[in-house]
Amino acid sequence: MGNFQQTVKNIFNRLDYIMLLCLLMLFAISLVAIYSAAGQYSADPSYYVIRQIIWYGIGFMILFSLLFVDFDIFRTLAYPLYAFGSLLLLLVHFFGVMRNGSQRWLSIGGLEIQPSEFMKVFLIIAVALAIHRYGQKQAPGSFSYDMQVLLRIAAFGLVPFWLILQQPDLGTALVVVAILAVITLVSGVSYKVISVLAGLGVSLVLLLIWLHNNANDIFRKIIKDHQMSRIYGWLQPDDYASSFGYQLKQAILGIGAGRLTGSGFMNGTQSQSGRVPEIHTDFIFTVVGEEFGFLGASILILIFFLLIYRMIAIGLNCSNPFGAYIVCGAVALIASQVFQNIAMTIGLMPITGLALPFISYGGSSLLTNMIAVGLVMNIKVNTRSFMFGSKKQEL
Repeated sequence: MGNFQQTVKNIFNRLDYIMLLCLLMLFAISLVAIYSAAGQYSADPSYYVIRQIIWYGIGFMILFSLLFVDFDIFRTLAYPLYAFGSLLLLLVHFFGVMRNGSQRWLSIGGLEIQPSEFMKVFLIIAVALAIHRYGQKQAPGSFSYDMQVLLRIAAFGLVPFWLILQQPDLGTALVVVAILAVITLVSGVSYKVISVLAGLGVSLVLLLIWLHNNANDIFRKIIKDHQMSRIYGWLQPDDYASSFGYQLKQAILGIGAGRLTGSGFMNGTQSQSGRVPEIHTDFIFTVVGEEFGFLGASILILIFFLLIYRMIAIGLNCSNPFGAYIVCGAVALIASQVFQNIAMTIGLMPITGLALPFISYGGSSLLTNMIAVGLVMNIKVNTRSFMFGSKKQEL
Protein backbone atom coordinates (compact mmCIF):
# COMPACT_ATOMS: atom_id res chain seq x y z
CA MET A 1 0.00 0.00 0.00
CA GLY A 2 2.86 2.34 0.85
CA ASN A 3 4.50 1.79 -2.56
CA PHE A 4 1.23 2.50 -4.35
CA GLN A 5 0.71 5.71 -2.38
CA GLN A 6 4.25 6.79 -3.23
CA THR A 7 3.62 6.01 -6.90
CA VAL A 8 0.45 8.09 -6.89
CA LYS A 9 2.29 10.93 -5.15
CA ASN A 10 5.12 10.84 -7.69
CA ILE A 11 2.68 10.85 -10.59
CA PHE A 12 0.72 13.84 -9.35
CA ASN A 13 3.92 15.70 -8.47
CA ARG A 14 5.18 15.32 -12.05
CA LEU A 15 1.87 15.68 -13.86
CA ASP A 16 1.63 18.47 -16.42
CA TYR A 17 -1.25 20.46 -14.98
CA ILE A 18 -1.22 22.97 -17.83
CA MET A 19 -2.05 20.18 -20.28
CA LEU A 20 -4.74 18.92 -17.93
CA LEU A 21 -6.21 22.42 -17.67
CA CYS A 22 -6.25 22.69 -21.47
CA LEU A 23 -8.19 19.42 -21.69
CA LEU A 24 -10.72 20.61 -19.12
CA MET A 25 -11.24 23.87 -21.02
CA LEU A 26 -11.69 21.98 -24.28
CA PHE A 27 -14.15 19.70 -22.48
CA ALA A 28 -16.24 22.70 -21.41
CA ILE A 29 -16.14 24.28 -24.88
CA SER A 30 -17.11 20.96 -26.45
CA LEU A 31 -20.24 20.61 -24.28
CA VAL A 32 -21.35 24.18 -24.99
CA ALA A 33 -20.80 23.86 -28.75
CA ILE A 34 -22.45 20.44 -29.00
CA TYR A 35 -25.49 21.56 -27.02
CA SER A 36 -25.93 24.53 -29.34
CA ALA A 37 -25.41 22.47 -32.50
CA ALA A 38 -27.44 19.39 -31.53
CA GLY A 39 -30.84 21.08 -31.51
CA GLN A 40 -31.29 20.43 -35.21
CA TYR A 41 -30.68 16.69 -34.71
CA SER A 42 -32.74 16.04 -31.60
CA ALA A 43 -35.61 17.61 -29.69
CA ASP A 44 -33.44 17.18 -26.62
CA PRO A 45 -29.90 18.54 -27.28
CA SER A 46 -28.77 17.21 -23.90
CA TYR A 47 -28.88 13.70 -25.43
CA TYR A 48 -25.64 14.41 -27.33
CA VAL A 49 -24.14 16.34 -24.43
CA ILE A 50 -24.69 13.45 -22.01
CA ARG A 51 -23.11 11.00 -24.44
CA GLN A 52 -20.15 13.33 -24.92
CA ILE A 53 -19.74 13.56 -21.12
CA ILE A 54 -19.70 9.76 -20.98
CA TRP A 55 -17.04 9.58 -23.70
CA TYR A 56 -14.98 12.22 -21.92
CA GLY A 57 -15.34 10.30 -18.66
CA ILE A 58 -14.04 7.15 -20.33
CA GLY A 59 -11.29 9.18 -21.97
CA PHE A 60 -10.08 10.68 -18.70
CA MET A 61 -10.14 7.24 -17.05
CA ILE A 62 -7.97 5.86 -19.86
CA LEU A 63 -5.65 8.87 -19.66
CA PHE A 64 -5.07 8.55 -15.91
CA SER A 65 -4.76 4.76 -16.20
CA LEU A 66 -1.96 5.22 -18.72
CA LEU A 67 0.00 7.23 -16.13
CA PHE A 68 0.33 4.09 -14.02
CA VAL A 69 1.53 1.91 -16.92
CA ASP A 70 5.21 0.97 -17.04
CA PHE A 71 6.64 2.69 -20.11
CA ASP A 72 8.43 -0.51 -21.17
CA ILE A 73 5.05 -2.14 -21.83
CA PHE A 74 4.64 0.07 -24.88
CA ARG A 75 7.78 -1.50 -26.34
CA THR A 76 6.32 -4.96 -25.81
CA LEU A 77 2.87 -4.12 -27.20
CA ALA A 78 3.91 -1.87 -30.11
CA TYR A 79 3.91 -4.48 -32.88
CA PRO A 80 0.96 -6.55 -31.56
CA LEU A 81 -1.14 -3.36 -31.39
CA TYR A 82 -0.13 -2.45 -34.93
CA ALA A 83 -1.09 -5.93 -36.16
CA PHE A 84 -4.40 -5.72 -34.28
CA GLY A 85 -5.16 -2.29 -35.79
CA SER A 86 -4.34 -3.55 -39.29
CA LEU A 87 -6.67 -6.51 -38.76
CA LEU A 88 -9.49 -4.17 -37.73
CA LEU A 89 -8.93 -2.08 -40.86
CA LEU A 90 -9.15 -5.23 -42.97
CA LEU A 91 -12.41 -6.15 -41.25
CA VAL A 92 -13.75 -2.68 -42.04
CA HIS A 93 -12.75 -3.19 -45.66
CA PHE A 94 -14.85 -6.36 -45.91
CA PHE A 95 -17.54 -6.02 -43.23
CA GLY A 96 -17.63 -2.33 -42.32
CA VAL A 97 -20.78 -0.24 -41.89
CA MET A 98 -21.50 1.99 -44.88
CA ARG A 99 -22.64 5.55 -44.12
CA ASN A 100 -22.74 8.65 -46.34
CA GLY A 101 -20.76 6.87 -49.03
CA SER A 102 -17.95 5.82 -46.67
CA GLN A 103 -17.20 2.46 -45.08
CA ARG A 104 -15.28 3.42 -41.91
CA TRP A 105 -17.03 1.78 -38.97
CA LEU A 106 -17.32 -1.64 -37.36
CA SER A 107 -20.45 -2.56 -35.49
CA ILE A 108 -19.61 -4.58 -32.36
CA GLY A 109 -22.47 -5.47 -30.06
CA GLY A 110 -24.51 -2.50 -31.20
CA LEU A 111 -21.59 -0.13 -30.63
CA GLU A 112 -19.93 1.39 -33.69
CA ILE A 113 -16.20 2.08 -33.57
CA GLN A 114 -13.88 3.65 -36.15
CA PRO A 115 -10.69 1.54 -36.21
CA SER A 116 -8.78 4.07 -38.31
CA GLU A 117 -8.82 6.44 -35.32
CA PHE A 118 -7.13 3.97 -32.97
CA MET A 119 -4.77 2.85 -35.73
CA LYS A 120 -3.19 6.31 -35.73
CA VAL A 121 -1.93 5.79 -32.18
CA PHE A 122 -0.87 2.19 -32.86
CA LEU A 123 1.08 3.42 -35.89
CA ILE A 124 2.88 6.09 -33.84
CA ILE A 125 4.05 3.55 -31.25
CA ALA A 126 5.13 0.96 -33.84
CA VAL A 127 7.07 3.40 -36.03
CA ALA A 128 8.69 4.99 -32.96
CA LEU A 129 9.90 1.58 -31.77
CA ALA A 130 11.16 0.52 -35.21
CA ILE A 131 13.25 3.68 -35.63
CA HIS A 132 14.50 3.56 -32.05
CA ARG A 133 15.67 -0.03 -32.35
CA TYR A 134 17.48 0.62 -35.62
CA GLY A 135 19.05 3.77 -34.13
CA GLN A 136 20.57 1.60 -31.41
CA LYS A 137 22.36 -0.44 -34.10
CA GLN A 138 23.52 2.38 -36.36
CA ALA A 139 23.97 6.08 -35.62
CA PRO A 140 22.49 8.72 -37.97
CA GLY A 141 24.68 10.38 -40.53
CA SER A 142 25.01 7.83 -43.31
CA PHE A 143 23.06 7.15 -46.49
CA SER A 144 22.48 3.58 -45.31
CA TYR A 145 20.84 4.88 -42.10
CA ASP A 146 18.60 7.22 -44.08
CA MET A 147 17.40 4.48 -46.41
CA GLN A 148 16.83 1.95 -43.64
CA VAL A 149 14.79 4.41 -41.57
CA LEU A 150 12.73 5.49 -44.56
CA LEU A 151 12.07 1.85 -45.48
CA ARG A 152 10.84 1.13 -41.96
CA ILE A 153 8.59 4.18 -41.92
CA ALA A 154 7.17 3.30 -45.35
CA ALA A 155 6.69 -0.36 -44.42
CA PHE A 156 4.61 0.51 -41.37
CA GLY A 157 2.79 3.44 -42.98
CA LEU A 158 1.72 2.11 -46.37
CA VAL A 159 -0.70 -0.58 -45.13
CA PRO A 160 -2.87 1.66 -42.92
CA PHE A 161 -2.60 4.53 -45.40
CA TRP A 162 -3.89 2.39 -48.29
CA LEU A 163 -6.65 0.72 -46.26
CA ILE A 164 -7.87 4.06 -44.87
CA LEU A 165 -7.80 5.63 -48.32
CA GLN A 166 -10.02 2.81 -49.61
CA GLN A 167 -12.79 3.56 -47.09
CA PRO A 168 -12.53 6.36 -48.45
CA ASP A 169 -11.25 8.65 -45.68
CA LEU A 170 -8.88 11.21 -47.15
CA GLY A 171 -8.75 13.28 -43.96
CA THR A 172 -7.46 10.44 -41.79
CA ALA A 173 -5.09 9.32 -44.57
CA LEU A 174 -3.59 12.83 -44.57
CA VAL A 175 -3.19 12.64 -40.79
CA VAL A 176 -1.25 9.39 -41.27
CA VAL A 177 1.00 11.19 -43.75
CA ALA A 178 1.51 14.05 -41.29
CA ILE A 179 2.47 11.62 -38.50
CA LEU A 180 5.00 9.82 -40.71
CA ALA A 181 6.39 13.12 -42.03
CA VAL A 182 6.98 14.60 -38.57
CA ILE A 183 8.59 11.42 -37.24
CA THR A 184 10.82 11.37 -40.34
CA LEU A 185 11.91 14.96 -39.67
CA VAL A 186 13.10 14.11 -36.15
CA SER A 187 14.46 10.64 -36.90
CA GLY A 188 17.92 11.81 -37.96
CA VAL A 189 17.34 11.33 -41.68
CA SER A 190 19.49 13.75 -43.70
CA TYR A 191 17.75 16.98 -44.67
CA LYS A 192 19.09 16.47 -48.19
CA VAL A 193 17.10 13.24 -48.43
CA ILE A 194 14.06 14.95 -46.90
CA SER A 195 14.39 17.77 -49.45
CA VAL A 196 14.41 15.22 -52.26
CA LEU A 197 11.26 13.58 -50.86
CA ALA A 198 9.56 16.97 -50.56
CA GLY A 199 10.54 17.75 -54.14
CA LEU A 200 9.04 14.45 -55.30
CA GLY A 201 5.82 15.30 -53.46
CA VAL A 202 5.57 18.70 -55.15
CA SER A 203 6.37 17.10 -58.52
CA LEU A 204 3.56 14.61 -58.00
CA VAL A 205 1.07 17.41 -57.34
CA LEU A 206 2.26 19.28 -60.45
CA LEU A 207 1.94 16.06 -62.47
CA LEU A 208 -1.65 15.62 -61.31
CA ILE A 209 -2.45 19.20 -62.31
CA TRP A 210 -0.90 18.61 -65.74
CA LEU A 211 -2.87 15.38 -66.19
CA HIS A 212 -6.09 17.19 -65.22
CA ASN A 213 -5.50 19.81 -67.89
CA ASN A 214 -4.00 17.67 -70.63
CA ALA A 215 -4.89 14.00 -70.08
CA ASN A 216 -8.17 13.99 -68.19
CA ASP A 217 -8.93 10.33 -68.91
CA ILE A 218 -5.78 9.24 -67.08
CA PHE A 219 -6.39 11.78 -64.31
CA ARG A 220 -9.88 10.41 -63.58
CA LYS A 221 -8.44 6.92 -63.11
CA ILE A 222 -6.30 8.32 -60.30
CA ILE A 223 -8.63 10.89 -58.73
CA LYS A 224 -12.24 9.78 -58.26
CA ASP A 225 -15.24 11.92 -59.14
CA HIS A 226 -16.32 12.42 -55.52
CA GLN A 227 -12.81 13.65 -54.69
CA MET A 228 -12.88 16.11 -57.57
CA SER A 229 -16.28 17.38 -56.48
CA ARG A 230 -14.80 18.35 -53.12
CA ILE A 231 -11.95 20.15 -54.84
CA TYR A 232 -14.34 22.04 -57.13
CA GLY A 233 -16.52 22.91 -54.14
CA TRP A 234 -13.45 24.19 -52.32
CA LEU A 235 -11.98 26.25 -55.15
CA GLN A 236 -15.30 27.65 -56.38
CA PRO A 237 -17.84 27.48 -53.52
CA ASP A 238 -19.97 30.27 -55.01
CA ASP A 239 -20.29 28.49 -58.36
CA TYR A 240 -21.28 25.23 -56.66
CA ALA A 241 -23.25 26.75 -53.77
CA SER A 242 -26.20 24.43 -54.39
CA SER A 243 -24.14 21.23 -54.66
CA PHE A 244 -20.45 20.57 -54.02
CA GLY A 245 -19.80 23.87 -52.29
CA TYR A 246 -22.99 24.06 -50.24
CA GLN A 247 -21.53 22.95 -46.89
CA LEU A 248 -18.47 25.19 -47.17
CA LYS A 249 -20.51 28.18 -48.33
CA GLN A 250 -22.91 27.90 -45.41
CA ALA A 251 -20.07 27.44 -42.92
CA ILE A 252 -18.23 30.52 -44.19
CA LEU A 253 -21.44 32.56 -44.00
CA GLY A 254 -21.91 31.47 -40.39
CA ILE A 255 -18.34 32.22 -39.29
CA GLY A 256 -18.41 35.56 -41.11
CA ALA A 257 -21.66 36.51 -39.38
CA GLY A 258 -20.00 36.00 -36.00
CA ARG A 259 -17.72 39.02 -36.50
CA LEU A 260 -15.81 40.05 -33.36
CA THR A 261 -17.92 38.83 -30.43
CA GLY A 262 -20.43 36.48 -32.08
CA SER A 263 -24.20 36.38 -32.21
CA GLY A 264 -24.53 34.76 -28.80
CA PHE A 265 -25.09 31.24 -27.46
CA MET A 266 -27.76 29.43 -29.52
CA ASN A 267 -28.42 32.60 -31.54
CA GLY A 268 -26.43 31.69 -34.66
CA THR A 269 -28.53 31.88 -37.81
CA GLN A 270 -26.55 29.22 -39.67
CA SER A 271 -25.89 27.07 -36.60
CA GLN A 272 -29.52 26.89 -35.52
CA SER A 273 -31.19 26.67 -38.93
CA GLY A 274 -29.78 23.30 -39.98
CA ARG A 275 -28.11 24.80 -43.06
CA VAL A 276 -24.68 23.40 -42.13
CA PRO A 277 -24.69 19.57 -42.37
CA GLU A 278 -22.74 17.61 -39.72
CA ILE A 279 -22.36 20.77 -37.64
CA HIS A 280 -22.05 18.85 -34.35
CA THR A 281 -19.15 16.77 -35.70
CA ASP A 282 -16.99 17.87 -38.64
CA PHE A 283 -18.20 21.49 -38.76
CA ILE A 284 -18.48 22.31 -35.08
CA PHE A 285 -15.98 25.17 -35.51
CA THR A 286 -18.80 26.97 -37.32
CA VAL A 287 -20.75 27.09 -34.05
CA VAL A 288 -17.79 28.57 -32.19
CA GLY A 289 -17.08 31.12 -34.92
CA GLU A 290 -20.67 32.23 -35.42
CA GLU A 291 -21.95 32.29 -31.83
CA PHE A 292 -18.75 33.41 -30.07
CA GLY A 293 -17.09 35.35 -32.87
CA PHE A 294 -13.46 36.01 -33.61
CA LEU A 295 -12.67 36.28 -29.91
CA GLY A 296 -14.20 32.90 -29.07
CA ALA A 297 -12.53 31.20 -32.02
CA SER A 298 -9.18 32.80 -31.10
CA ILE A 299 -9.44 31.58 -27.50
CA LEU A 300 -10.12 28.04 -28.74
CA ILE A 301 -7.11 28.15 -31.08
CA LEU A 302 -4.91 29.52 -28.27
CA ILE A 303 -5.92 26.62 -26.03
CA PHE A 304 -4.94 24.19 -28.80
CA PHE A 305 -1.67 26.07 -29.25
CA LEU A 306 -0.90 25.86 -25.52
CA LEU A 307 -1.68 22.14 -25.43
CA ILE A 308 0.56 21.44 -28.43
CA TYR A 309 3.31 23.69 -27.02
CA ARG A 310 3.35 21.73 -23.76
CA MET A 311 3.53 18.46 -25.70
CA ILE A 312 6.50 19.74 -27.71
CA ALA A 313 8.23 20.84 -24.49
CA ILE A 314 7.83 17.33 -23.08
CA GLY A 315 9.34 15.87 -26.24
CA LEU A 316 12.34 18.22 -26.06
CA ASN A 317 12.99 17.21 -22.44
CA CYS A 318 12.77 13.49 -23.15
CA SER A 319 16.17 11.80 -23.39
CA ASN A 320 14.76 8.47 -24.56
CA PRO A 321 14.42 8.48 -28.38
CA PHE A 322 11.50 6.03 -28.28
CA GLY A 323 9.53 8.35 -26.01
CA ALA A 324 10.54 11.42 -28.02
CA TYR A 325 9.32 9.82 -31.25
CA ILE A 326 5.98 9.00 -29.62
CA VAL A 327 5.60 12.61 -28.48
CA CYS A 328 6.40 13.87 -31.99
CA GLY A 329 3.83 11.52 -33.46
CA ALA A 330 1.22 12.64 -30.91
CA VAL A 331 1.95 16.30 -31.70
CA ALA A 332 1.52 15.59 -35.41
CA LEU A 333 -1.72 13.73 -34.70
CA ILE A 334 -3.33 16.58 -32.74
CA ALA A 335 -1.88 19.50 -34.73
CA SER A 336 -2.70 18.10 -38.18
CA GLN A 337 -6.31 17.40 -37.17
CA VAL A 338 -6.77 20.87 -35.71
CA PHE A 339 -5.28 22.48 -38.83
CA GLN A 340 -7.25 20.34 -41.27
CA ASN A 341 -10.58 20.80 -39.53
CA ILE A 342 -10.38 24.56 -39.09
CA ALA A 343 -8.84 25.03 -42.55
CA MET A 344 -11.63 23.10 -44.28
CA THR A 345 -14.26 25.03 -42.31
CA ILE A 346 -12.96 28.43 -43.43
CA GLY A 347 -12.11 27.39 -47.00
CA LEU A 348 -8.33 26.97 -46.81
CA MET A 349 -8.51 23.24 -47.60
CA PRO A 350 -10.98 20.89 -49.30
CA ILE A 351 -13.55 19.27 -47.01
CA THR A 352 -12.05 16.04 -45.68
CA GLY A 353 -14.63 14.97 -43.09
CA LEU A 354 -12.27 15.21 -40.12
CA ALA A 355 -13.38 15.92 -36.55
CA LEU A 356 -12.02 18.82 -34.49
CA PRO A 357 -10.02 17.17 -31.67
CA PHE A 358 -11.67 17.22 -28.23
CA ILE A 359 -14.52 19.45 -29.51
CA SER A 360 -16.49 17.48 -32.11
CA TYR A 361 -19.10 14.98 -30.96
CA GLY A 362 -17.98 11.37 -31.23
CA GLY A 363 -16.34 8.59 -29.25
CA SER A 364 -13.60 7.02 -31.38
CA SER A 365 -11.90 10.30 -32.25
CA LEU A 366 -12.10 11.63 -28.69
CA LEU A 367 -10.73 8.43 -27.12
CA THR A 368 -7.88 8.31 -29.65
CA ASN A 369 -6.82 11.86 -28.84
CA MET A 370 -7.09 11.22 -25.09
CA ILE A 371 -4.89 8.13 -25.47
CA ALA A 372 -2.33 10.19 -27.40
CA VAL A 373 -2.25 12.85 -24.66
CA GLY A 374 -2.11 10.10 -22.02
CA LEU A 375 0.99 8.64 -23.67
CA VAL A 376 2.66 12.06 -23.66
CA MET A 377 1.76 12.58 -20.01
CA ASN A 378 3.16 9.14 -19.20
CA ILE A 379 6.45 10.18 -20.77
CA LYS A 380 6.41 13.42 -18.77
CA VAL A 381 5.75 11.54 -15.53
CA ASN A 382 8.59 9.11 -16.27
CA THR A 383 11.15 11.79 -17.12
CA ARG A 384 13.25 12.91 -14.15
CA SER A 385 15.57 15.92 -14.09
CA PHE A 386 18.71 15.83 -11.98
CA MET A 387 19.69 18.70 -9.72
CA PHE A 388 22.97 19.38 -11.50
CA GLY A 389 23.09 19.70 -15.27
CA SER A 390 20.39 19.20 -17.84
CA LYS A 391 20.55 15.42 -18.01
CA LYS A 392 17.23 13.59 -18.10
CA GLN A 393 16.53 9.95 -17.39
CA GLU A 394 13.66 7.65 -18.24
CA LEU A 395 12.52 5.76 -15.15
